[in-house]
Amino acid sequence: MYQINDMVIYGNQSVCEVVNVGTLSMGMIDKKKTYYTLRPIYQRDSVVYVPVDNEKPVMRPVISKKEAQELVEKIPSIKAAWIEKEVEREQEYKKAISSCDPERLIMIIKALYNRKKERIEDGKKVTVIDERYFKMAEKQLHEELAFALGMPKEEIGPYITEHIQGHKKAARK
Repeated sequence: MYQINDMVIYGNQSVCEVVNVGTLSMGMIDKKKTYYTLRPIYQRDSVVYVPVDNEKPVMRPVISKKEAQELVEKIPSIKAAWIEKEVEREQEYKKAISSCDPERLIMIIKALYNRKKERIEDGKKVTVIDERYFKMAEKQLHEELAFALGMPKEEIGPYITEHIQGHKKAARK
């Protein structure tokens, strides 16, 4: 069970602070049930109430700074997820997003980046679905990494790029 002040990842809300644990006195809510009151740190105006016994969506602790650094170093070795059939591919995107697993998010981001690059090279437009899932996965990943590394989320993209380029240079030597 999480405690007040714990930092968690909760579904598509990304990084949240547990601001309260207890019952709620709202209209149609079970007043005997215990809830987490979560405040998404990147949407300060929002509050989310989650039953403590809720199993969906995923709720887990935010990765540590060390885990975030290790994950960024590992990005070049993480394989892009790829599924040929469009319908199955979208289902995989949905699963990855709802899993809140940073490695799965990276797999999706890499796959969508590659697909976007190929489509543009072929003179085609990027699909709306691909663009939507790319943004969702990138947002989730960047927000967690930013929080864990103590950086503004706007700096995460360049930080990752710098590490990947450094990895490529080291591999060529």
